[in-house]
Amino acid sequence: MPILEPLFAAEAMQRRCDELARQIDETYGNETVVLIGVLKGSYQFLSDLSRRLHCGVEIDFVQLSSYGAEKSSSGVVQIRKDHDINIEGRHVLVVEDIVDTGLTLAHLCELLQTRRPASLRVVAMLSKPAARTHEALLDFVGFEIGNEFVVGYGLDHAESYRNLPYIAVLKD
Repeated sequence: MPILEPLFAAEAMQRRCDELARQIDETYGNETVVLIGVLKGSYQFLSDLSRRLHCGVEIDFVQLSSYGAEKSSSGVVQIRKDHDINIEGRHVLVVEDIVDTGLTLAHLCELLQTRRPASLRVVAMLSKPAARTHEALLDFVGFEIGNEFVVGYGLDHAESYRNLPYIAVLKD
């Protein structure tokens, strides 16, 4: 039976969303930004973050996968859902739950750049630098973590644990 070891409490997640929103508002000022959430994991973070932003906001989603039901990346990125909003000439902020290997994010940013946004930035609630195999340019980061498998606050293992309001390390 898996064991959940709490890493960041729900209150810490909310405080960090407040801080990130202030940084993002400073960056964009009165500009409108298209938030592109990476499904499914980013939904809680995107929801909390977007409510705190004072700049203009439009919301869209993409769904990519390189994990399936495993704890490590397969190395192959699949696009399951593309965004709907035309981003040409628009400010785009990709909202990620976690960046570990950087493969999915690198693939997504490369794709989005071909659509000629005015700017492209990335906010990630969690960054796992020790797991990086691909360059990941993160403009805003909630927390850096070690090379552990985490769940909660939208993050899952085989579709379980997304509903937890906190982040926990999943131990076997």
